[in-house]
Amino acid sequence: MARVTYDVRIADRIREVLATTSGVSERKMFGGLAFLVNGHMAVAASAKGGVMVRVDPEKSDRLVATTPAELVVMRGRTMPGWLRVQASDVRTARQLRKWIERSVTYTQTLPPKRH
Repeated sequence: MARVTYDVRIADRIREVLATTSGVSERKMFGGLAFLVNGHMAVAASAKGGVMVRVDPEKSDRLVATTPAELVVMRGRTMPGWLRVQASDVRTARQLRKWIERSVTYTQTLPPKRH
């Protein structure tokens, strides 16, 4: 059995928020559990703790300046449009829902991916 490296409680909470959103699927990625909307990764229970959310890249800097979110860094490169939010900053249902709604709203503007 594979070892789970992400917080399954956060994954369950994300799943609950996305329950009424159409086009949602789940996929294990980067050691975490990603939730995709129409084939695009929207939010993930991160292997590094907390959540990783996809946002409009044009709003990344403003969100980093005005919220506790940080830009995601992968292989030494910052990823505009991808933010990491620590578990302590999505402790309440309201906090988590706000980040997920922000992410889904942006992700739904992207053309559906074809498999």
